[in-house]
Amino acid sequence: MARVNIKQPEQLTGEARKAYEQLEAAGKVTNMKLVMLQDYGTYKAFMGWYDSWGSLEKAVGLRAATIYAHSVSTTNGCLLCSLFFISDLKELGLDPNNLELTENEALLQQLGLQIVKDPTKVSDELLDGLRKFYTDEQIIIIVGFGAQMQATNNFNSVLGVDVDKRLLPLKDQFKPATWRNALSD
Repeated sequence: MARVNIKQPEQLTGEARKAYEQLEAAGKVTNMKLVMLQDYGTYKAFMGWYDSWGSLEKAVGLRAATIYAHSVSTTNGCLLCSLFFISDLKELGLDPNNLELTENEALLQQLGLQIVKDPTKVSDELLDGLRKFYTDEQIIIIVGFGAQMQATNNFNSVLGVDVDKRLLPLKDQFKPATWRNALSD
């Protein structure tokens, strides 16, 4: 259950109300967006994720983008975002627990893991590997999306944003990251 009170849609006013109405008309209302709409500035800032996603998908393709986003979210331990990408991987006909990755997808998956665990330790070898497939401009897009994904993960995890109903059947497929268990407080 979310750790903050959420206004009902009819309680939203101004730009937040307009944004909600647009989301509703497009069938794009999610629990995360409902929480963010409590402050329109926060909502606007986080909706930049969709621009970043569009750039990422164009740069690396839908499958690789989804694998990368899944890697960031699961490494970061975000239940809500992980379930979204588990759903997306399944829609692509992939088994999230048994991904057969191409070389570039494996590099993206490794980058997703590393930027969450310790972004200061992303190796030159990993970036050189990515350069075999992507330009510097595309690598900027990839890293920019990873940072945006982490912000979204953190928002949802800190506030305990409820899992959307459509994702509840997948809840048992979330495998929480355990790498933090070895860290001391």
